Amino acid sequence: MNKKLEILAPGGDVDSIKAAIYAGAGAIYCGIEKFNARTSATNLTLDELGGILTLAHQYDCKIFLTLNIVILEQEIADLIRLLNTLINTKLDGIIVQDLGLFYILSKYFKRVEVHASTQVNTHNSGQIKFLQKLGVKRTNFSRELSLPEIKQLTTFAHSKDIETEVFVHGSYCIGFSGLCYMSSLSGGNSGNRGRCAQPCRDQYQQTTQKVNYPFNLKDNSAFYDLGGLVDAGVDSLKIEGRIKKADYVYTVVNSWKKQIEHFSHSGSILTDNSDLYKVFNRDFSNAYLADRVGQDMFIDNPRSHTTKHFSKVQDCKTEQDVEAVKQVLYNEQENLFAKIYSSTVSMSIEKIAVKIDLYGELGRPLKIVVKTKFEQFEVVSSGTLVPAQKYCLDLHSINKRMVSLNSIEFKIEHISLDGLAENLFISFKEQTALRNKIAYMLNGKRDILPAVELPKRVRNKFQPDKTKLSILISSMQDIAECNDSTIDIFFKIPNSLVSRRTELTNIFIDNRNLIPWFPAVLMENSFIASIEILRVVKPNLIVTNNLGIAYEASALGILWIAGPFLNITNSLSLQCLQERFNCCGAFISNELKKNQIANIKAPENFKLYYSIYHPISLLTSKQCLFLTTSGCHKQVMDSTCLSSCAKNSEITNIHDEDFIINKRSGEYNSIYSDKNFLNTEIVSDFPQRFFSFMVDLSDIKTKVEKDLAKKEQINLFKKFLARSGEEPHLVHNKFCNTTNVQYVRGI
Repeated sequence: MNKKLEILAPGGDVDSIKAAIYAGAGAIYCGIEKFNARTSATNLTLDELGGILTLAHQYDCKIFLTLNIVILEQEIADLIRLLNTLINTKLDGIIVQDLGLFYILSKYFKRVEVHASTQVNTHNSGQIKFLQKLGVKRTNFSRELSLPEIKQLTTFAHSKDIETEVFVHGSYCIGFSGLCYMSSLSGGNSGNRGRCAQPCRDQYQQTTQKVNYPFNLKDNSAFYDLGGLVDAGVDSLKIEGRIKKADYVYTVVNSWKKQIEHFSHSGSILTDNSDLYKVFNRDFSNAYLADRVGQDMFIDNPRSHTTKHFSKVQDCKTEQDVEAVKQVLYNEQENLFAKIYSSTVSMSIEKIAVKIDLYGELGRPLKIVVKTKFEQFEVVSSGTLVPAQKYCLDLHSINKRMVSLNSIEFKIEHISLDGLAENLFISFKEQTALRNKIAYMLNGKRDILPAVELPKRVRNKFQPDKTKLSILISSMQDIAECNDSTIDIFFKIPNSLVSRRTELTNIFIDNRNLIPWFPAVLMENSFIASIEILRVVKPNLIVTNNLGIAYEASALGILWIAGPFLNITNSLSLQCLQERFNCCGAFISNELKKNQIANIKAPENFKLYYSIYHPISLLTSKQCLFLTTSGCHKQVMDSTCLSSCAKNSEITNIHDEDFIINKRSGEYNSIYSDKNFLNTEIVSDFPQRFFSFMVDLSDIKTKVEKDLAKKEQINLFKKFLARSGEEPHLVHNKFCNTTNVQYVRGI
């Protein structure tokens, strides 16, 4: 193994970060109190972050800060203030989800190394090209990729000078990252804001398969797949767990460190993973990497599997035997905590103390000697000291001039004028220049960058005379039934389309009024097939929920609209899409409430869209969701499952809330709310703001009671919009069992 593999460890609090450093992590990702996707973790204060940077760099360990949530419009000013603080630290990188933040960093904070979060859900080459254009230096791949897919995309990413990162240990999500809205709907705790309450792991009423936790997956462990990951060329092995404690972080990092060192020296794999079972786990699976997705990934218990595992290893026969195993594990854990504490208690995260001594005499330059525990240097004025008149160099004036050297990393501990003759002065300009030289040296001989102020964003003057209706359909039958020249008709393209490429191409050629609607997930083969459709059909306009398609549409000169699953929540995301990728319009996220939408400002000649009626997609999964619910005769998914399977089922949690499990041919398994989203309020709340309101008429069977044919549904919504949102009861009377709770709660 020629390349050094990075172990990227989670750091939810100071103790976990110290444990990761002690175990030998090459990098740590951690969050501060705001703007990160683990708000349930303890996280760091800014001052703690400064101390962590100093500590980690002493051990040749990098620190990456997670700012990996979608940003609200009203938070942008605070975000810029934070970035202005971080830009002049030795932070090694920032992990990002929000398109607006990618844009800010690439345009105004170019010195920062930017990594794409797993929330971006990178899984095809087009997404990599999109991220490259935004200056991204590393991307974390979707957890759902297999080793051959990882190898293919890593080779491509490296050709674009982008590093790759793969989760190798910790919790699996049942759904694709960035596309889960289950927690958002159930309690207003959006996963895209780092507040996921994990309702997927809740208990449900026992299914026909005798399962109580039907969506609960085992934990990810690629411990035995190191050889495949090395062969794939990945750069970083990421461990999940920012809400885990120090013993977990130490144990997992230490185990992986030993595995990598053993493989590096011998080319073989260690076969004992027992230490990994001694900290929290739900048993382990590598099924996504091995492309063996199926029944064996599930476990009917969301709690730790540790005791059960070792009880089985010890062949326990009685409760007393199990209790003895528990006691042994408890004692080992206590000993481990003691070991970690004794080895890390001396690791200080105090700010670096700076001592400043001034030397000089009349007619000579002013010399300042600066000392820290890591370095000593001196700076010298270009001019000479003169007799004091109106102003004098004294402790008060020097303190005032040097105070800005205090930062999240440094604190002035001592200023001495003992070596400076009395009643002398040097110009304020010289003093400032000396202060700046000191700051430059303390900052690793890097210039101190000035604070960034964003240009004021002005609302788009464009106001549509009349908001247009658009609809989303998904079948050939719908084309004939919904034909209406006064509305835009979006036609949904499936996730798997290699076998349907010719059919879909002909549909769009024969029906030029149809606007292709691309899904959020398009694995590489389907992505390539999508590009071929674009090149042959050459549509005037498309909607895409996948950034790879967005990049290719821009390259081909095709106008495109950003779909609702791109999670657009602020003006800078819109500016990014228009300025960098020739986007002409975007759907605003349906997770936002009224006042979160109100201040979003679209750029000039940019159209805003919003879905006012649709089945509520809670999550999309590569896993078969019928295995543990209504049942399936297959234990492992095969190549026909995605392309051919079509099923619908229902499940109820212990709070009597119903959910719909839906699988359409060519599409992934999905969970939907039993209610549809219907938001008539936004029509009157934002008159002349949106170019189009969309109605989703695709065939998802929820519990919405409607007795209207699709043509009649279209006419009903047209009539409602024509009256500018008046008389919403006309719509609500025809669509029962709907909700707009996301618009009420927001994120």
